[in-house]
Amino acid sequence: MSSKTFLDLGVPAQIAAALSAQGIDSPFPIQVDSLPDTLAGKDVLGRGKTGSGKTLAFGIPMVARLATSAINRQGARKPRGLVLAPTRELATQITNTLQPLAAAMNLRVTTIFGGVSQNKQVQALRDGVDIIVATPGRLEDLMGQGLLKLDAIEITVLDEADHMADLGFLPGVTRILNATPRAGQRLLFSATLDNGVKKLVDKFLRNQVMHAVDDANSPVAQMTHHVFEAADADAKKALVFALASGTGRRILFMRTKHHAKKLARSLTQAGIPAVDLHGNLSQAARDRNLEAFSAGKARVLVATDVAARGVHVDGVDLVIHVDPPAEHKAYLHRSGRTARAGAAGDVVTISLPTQRKDLSDLLGKAKISVRPQAVTEKSPQVIALIGEVAEYVKPAPPAAKPTPSGKSTGRNAQRKRAMRESGKGQTQQSRTPGSRPKTQSATGGQRQRQNSR
Repeated sequence: MSSKTFLDLGVPAQIAAALSAQGIDSPFPIQVDSLPDTLAGKDVLGRGKTGSGKTLAFGIPMVARLATSAINRQGARKPRGLVLAPTRELATQITNTLQPLAAAMNLRVTTIFGGVSQNKQVQALRDGVDIIVATPGRLEDLMGQGLLKLDAIEITVLDEADHMADLGFLPGVTRILNATPRAGQRLLFSATLDNGVKKLVDKFLRNQVMHAVDDANSPVAQMTHHVFEAADADAKKALVFALASGTGRRILFMRTKHHAKKLARSLTQAGIPAVDLHGNLSQAARDRNLEAFSAGKARVLVATDVAARGVHVDGVDLVIHVDPPAEHKAYLHRSGRTARAGAAGDVVTISLPTQRKDLSDLLGKAKISVRPQAVTEKSPQVIALIGEVAEYVKPAPPAAKPTPSGKSTGRNAQRKRAMRESGKGQTQQSRTPGSRPKTQSATGGQRQRQNSR
């Protein structure tokens, strides 16, 4: 933390008060370094490790500068601030950070991403917004439909540009940035400048100022790393369940969606409430599971790398790499879900003897120096990380199955009856002399089925 205050850095009093109301009174290093430049309207290339406070580093100047220019605004609100993020979760997280600041300055923020109906998003745009936080895909969709124009954008932020590149979003990002006024302020945050990110910097940033708090992939000082080696698959499973049994929040990372879902279900059945987070879930299910984890209804979040960036839940004291990640950047981003904003946290990687060399290479690239330890779920170092064991939570009973007769109840029964009736009508019609050809009749049956849904 810095001895300087937000007011010392030129942050408007209303925004400083909104931050103070959330318990944020002292700026972090990346904020101290960058705010004088961003508030002055300069283009900034920012680099800071996960949890370093970069969301406020771009959020504060965006809100402050747009509030000033809003004085001369005439007519309906048009989007004047744009934040691009690689994932829905990160977009939601950024919006949640911006909302209190924007409200303090009478600005409106909305989030735009795919996986959900666009109707509410379109209505928010029609009602008038000042700041859009978006993922590239849905934003381009709305632009293509003529529902959104970026011709009034004054400030554009590109967050986690390196992850955008990893996901193949840079062509879309380039088209979006081309649609914003050339004279606007642009802030780009990225851990690295590889994979085409440098091309974005060269094309869209003018006389940019670089602010780097640390090495691009340096680990967090308050984070303690452990490598626990299990003798075999059964010993690994016992170790995972033991580490998940504490009272604190913990995130477990898996390689595949299927295994994440399966582990969350197994933990819950064992009396350890857990939810999963991965790409196969609908946006509503993702939001529901994250809310359950944030609210403490579930102590464990089992996730694939979709949660490695952007998801910030206070008080995650343990991250467990149940499956070691494929590369070192993923290790650092996964691990960054703990030890955020100056807090301490532990990271455990569980490995089998056959993974020893690959894991050693990965940790070397991540600049993590840790000695592997052969353990069981009863080893002292494991018990120390578990801490207080949480009470057993009886799992909810499974959903009701259809009755033995095969008959369903309620709305499902009505749907099935409608489908049976449409099938009967089709059969009878196809047998009636002079009736329509079967192909036409089948189409009619399909319409009836669709209507019955």
